[in-house]
Amino acid sequence: MGDAGPRQIRTLAEKLDHLFRTVHARNRGELSYAEVAEGIRAHGGPSISASYLWELRTGRADNPTKRHLEALADYFGVNPSYFFDEEAAARIEEQLDLLAALRDVGVREIALRTSGLSPEGLAAIRGVIEHVRRVEGLSDGGDNREEDSG
Repeated sequence: MGDAGPRQIRTLAEKLDHLFRTVHARNRGELSYAEVAEGIRAHGGPSISASYLWELRTGRADNPTKRHLEALADYFGVNPSYFFDEEAAARIEEQLDLLAALRDVGVREIALRTSGLSPEGLAAIRGVIEHVRRVEGLSDGGDNREEDSG
């Protein structure tokens, strides 16, 4: 019947591993630890080393600061609750798995179906996608991450 709570409690290492395995561009494999460390620094996050990321992912380290977890969540485009709340983690992982499937199968089909649409139609589609991402607690997913201005 319906699930009232989380099915299993997963470790930080398992959650981080899932992010590395699923959040990457379609035409490439996983991001390297160095890429993630540099990306976090480039977006104003705390200093974090590639070797520390490896330790977190493999479970050799398991007590990062809240600031590190927030920076990792921001970098991978997930809500920080992914690391702190099992129900949120389960929902976010379902969404990531769906996005990975779309990345591999449906994105091209969706893009092809936009051919011939007016600029207004394309703007409406972008608006729907941005609205759904906000409702689901996801970042804008773009490469130009803006500073919070509110």
